[in-house]
Amino acid sequence: MTARASHPPPAHTERLWPGLLGWAAVAGFALLVLIALLPVQPLVAVAVGVLALVVLTVAAVRTSPRVVLRDGELRAGPARIPVTDLGVARVLDKAQVRDAMGPGSDARTYVCLRAWIPTAVHVEVVDPRDPTPGWLVSSRRPDELAAAITRAQGEEKDQAAHSEQMG
Repeated sequence: MTARASHPPPAHTERLWPGLLGWAAVAGFALLVLIALLPVQPLVAVAVGVLALVVLTVAAVRTSPRVVLRDGELRAGPARIPVTDLGVARVLDKAQVRDAMGPGSDARTYVCLRAWIPTAVHVEVVDPRDPTPGWLVSSRRPDELAAAITRAQGEEKDQAAHSEQMG
């Protein structure tokens, strides 16, 4: 029997679920399907309405990106970057997010935003080999995410310094 490698829990994790309006749209569309088919055949209408609800719910869940900070790496949706390549994390409110996405923004910035989440974290990419100037990531708990990034950067620096002393 082999022992499974244990990973420490993530320093931060959240899923960018749709907001209340998004879930209402899922339920509302399924209800519209049911109502549209009701005059044709009530049993079919209920079956197709339930199927629409299930399919739309699965689609909403599968398309909701995760934001995870674990093992010195930030993941937002499909992208990942080591925290050692990141600069200072800044919390942005709704107005600051709008400004960050407005005219004058850099199109090379990695963006993982959801319109129903008003707050975000912006963090500069400090790796000179990376053409991406920064990451802009939605978060319902931006203060926690920014603090977790800062803590992880400190831990990575401590590990690097410890490795140099041991070598």
